[in-house]
Amino acid sequence: MSTAIGLLETIGLTPTMAAIDVMEKSADVRVLQAELNDFLGVCTKIAGPVDAVRTAIEVGHRTADQMGGRPVSDVIPQLAKTAERAVFAAPEFNPLIQQDVVFTAHGSHPRESRPDQQTSPKESTMSQESPFALGLIETQGFTAVFEAIDTACKAANVEVIGKEKLGGGYVTVIIKGDLSAVTAAIAAGKVKVEGLGKLIAAHVIARPSQSVLNLLPK
Repeated sequence: MSTAIGLLETIGLTPTMAAIDVMEKSADVRVLQAELNDFLGVCTKIAGPVDAVRTAIEVGHRTADQMGGRPVSDVIPQLAKTAERAVFAAPEFNPLIQQDVVFTAHGSHPRESRPDQQTSPKESTMSQESPFALGLIETQGFTAVFEAIDTACKAANVEVIGKEKLGGGYVTVIIKGDLSAVTAAIAAGKVKVEGLGKLIAAHVIARPSQSVLNLLPK
């Protein structure tokens, strides 16, 4: 069976993470890599049977679109071997924003994680979903997200686990905790953004998939 490659490019980290979670849970696909595009967005690359990849990309595109992520998506039924070097990026660190800009979903070098590698991604994902929830608040402007996350942490018992920058002032803070606490924290935090910056997205992921966890900032 041929292996297809799916591409989903989305503005904002929060719509990207939400899309990755639903894609991996909706079809028998493997999330290979996410790469920042230097234009406020992230390109996610997935692999699997053609029909599964099409299903996952459709679901991911719809999710990102509903969150204002302005997604662009495509499915390549059979990627040319000679094109792999361009499609799958090597690890890269951007000194301007002081962080990595290429993330792999399985902890390996992207070119060591072959698109046609035989795995059972959905079974693995379902067995490795986390018992906690993740919450993301993404703003344009640091002051806004700092006020929002301070309010979120005071509203419920949650833990800040990372901060990610996309450039252009876009910054995302990620929290974790039980679902009710994260939901309450995100609800409290997002209302504090008004007047301080622009709210890009605020979202809760219940029982995040393993790929979402692997793509979080370390």
